[in-house]
Amino acid sequence: MSATLGGTVTPADGLTLTRMGYGAMQLAGPHVFGPPGDRDRAVAVLRAAVEAGVTHIDTADFYGPAVVNEIIREALYPYPADLRIVTKVGARRGADGSWIVSRHPEDLKTQVHDNLRHLGVETLDVVNLRLGDVDTPNEDPVADQFGALADLRQQGLIRHLGLSAASARQLDEARSIAPVVTVQNLYNLAQRRDDALVERTAAENIAFVPYFPLGGFTPLQSETLTKVAARLDASPQQVALAWLLRRSPNIALIPGTSSPEHLRENLAAADLTLPADALGELNGIGRQDAR
Repeated sequence: MSATLGGTVTPADGLTLTRMGYGAMQLAGPHVFGPPGDRDRAVAVLRAAVEAGVTHIDTADFYGPAVVNEIIREALYPYPADLRIVTKVGARRGADGSWIVSRHPEDLKTQVHDNLRHLGVETLDVVNLRLGDVDTPNEDPVADQFGALADLRQQGLIRHLGLSAASARQLDEARSIAPVVTVQNLYNLAQRRDDALVERTAAENIAFVPYFPLGGFTPLQSETLTKVAARLDASPQQVALAWLLRRSPNIALIPGTSSPEHLRENLAAADLTLPADALGELNGIGRQDAR
């Protein structure tokens, strides 16, 4: 088990996140819809994460929907004083499990109240506004939507605000309305479109939280990763997570799993040392992807 969890990031007064966090999405049923096959196992994974020192749990009320937040409440309530639960708004689920964009300001307010109710809290630690598609940011204006969340922050229902699947221009617009403490975008060894945004958020003391930190590898890239991992006596997943932690000090990770064993493996990545030659090979994966 990791002793350090990669340290912490502190993007705002009152907000400190362990750099190795936990993404709760996989605690729902297949395709993030409906209940899990083993609810007791889902509860056990959450408790194991907190017992290991994780203080950063990522969720959303549209996971399930409501299922994951209710499992978090069952597993962890009353919440430890240092636990920070980061949630998202901007989507709903259809009766068939489809993902539906839902960013009207009034609906965003309803989603915030849904999160509050299902998590059993009076104030949400961080709410990320989901903007573009998972892998395709857009340039839509965000003032009305982010402004609605800023109003709820002023009312004391939200402590901090962030963005998900956001562009640099949207970050500019949001920051003109209220402080932004997190940007949660697609980013990993192979998909590094947001290199400049990683650098910018680091300079501006904003936590950058990659989602799908282990996704998007071609067979060639996987071979490179596998060879490095074998030399280091680690799993490819551990190496990919360790590379992200090394990439920038403002990066905080939220790998998800429904397995206590896999959780321990993920957390151990925080203590994996990457030698210079390994870093060079891993950095080359991103250069291949950029061609």
